[in-house]
Amino acid sequence: MTDAAEPRPLRILHVFRAPLGGLFRHVLDVARGQCERGHAVGIFCDANTGGQRATDVFRELSGQLTLGVTRVPMSRYPSLADAKAQLSAISLQRRLAPDVVHCHGSKGGVYGRLPALLSPRRRYITAYTPHGGSFNYKPGSTEHKVYMSVERLLERATDLFLFESRFIAGRFEAYIGHPPRTDHRIVLNGVSDAEFEPIDHGESRFDLLYLGELRSAKGVDTLIDALALLRRRDGLTPRILIVGSGPDEAELRQMTLERGIADQCVFEPPGPIRKALARAHVMVLPSRAESLPYVILEAAAAAQPLISTDVGGIGEIYGSRHSSRLIKANDPAILAEAIRSMLATPEAERLAQAVDLAAHVRENFRLDSMVDGVIHAYRDAMAARCTI
Repeated sequence: MTDAAEPRPLRILHVFRAPLGGLFRHVLDVARGQCERGHAVGIFCDANTGGQRATDVFRELSGQLTLGVTRVPMSRYPSLADAKAQLSAISLQRRLAPDVVHCHGSKGGVYGRLPALLSPRRRYITAYTPHGGSFNYKPGSTEHKVYMSVERLLERATDLFLFESRFIAGRFEAYIGHPPRTDHRIVLNGVSDAEFEPIDHGESRFDLLYLGELRSAKGVDTLIDALALLRRRDGLTPRILIVGSGPDEAELRQMTLERGIADQCVFEPPGPIRKALARAHVMVLPSRAESLPYVILEAAAAAQPLISTDVGGIGEIYGSRHSSRLIKANDPAILAEAIRSMLATPEAERLAQAVDLAAHVRENFRLDSMVDGVIHAYRDAMAARCTI
């Protein structure tokens, strides 16, 4: 029986679009932690993305998510299909009567917060975690300006902003302004204790690993150009495992053929990150844009030697003692030199650097701290709404 002094369990609905990548990992971690703490949790997301992995994950969680998993078709970009998904979101919110609607990413931010615009005296709170989304999409373009106008409109329907990195908090303030009335907090992404177990590279067969989406923002084309430069200029042919999927996969495969490095590259679909890390000595993240990427957090926690560009919140993960190792984005020559230098570094020295970074991550990016920070922020926002 629950003690009367204990806060009552919450009914929490997480709203987002694609069950893919770091955003999905974040939602799953937060949702699992909330379930473990006795809250009733549900998920509303797209039915067309995520593939078998998403299906398997939701099946595994079915016994924990007492508010269920609701999936409806959603589009990545604005379209007429949004109206149907929006009506489904409104219907679900009415049926579940949540205490908290936690929106993730730009599309989730619309689906979860638009109904709140019409309900200024609502009993539930809306929380919003932007992740990156429209804030990183072609800054300065007409599309970006439109997206930011929508964000400014929906700020009025938001009780709580939860930024997972200082970088995105800064982006929000630069494009939208400081939320004048709304609670806003930085609650950093975190990783579990099990993820700090070092990776065994005894069976590694690849020199390099790329793990992530195959799209322009991730800079895989820069990595391919860097490998071509190393081969042409230095006669170096490191083998690379490219793990991921995305809209540019066919184009990137063709690029490896055109650059004459296809024999060095193996493409594989997404899978468990630790298995992939164990297959290569060094991971490379050549991104042009990021928020606070889980792939870096997970690899750093596991003491995987890393090469990464200095974009988004990656510098926050590295901290002041390690950030000098980050490199400029979108420059094949700089990336080629970083790869050449890393592969020439004795393995013991590479691993010592990686272990030092893992210690920094352990101190600053903990899963329990993230989950508890989110729930504490909900409670404060709920208390503030009760005074309206």
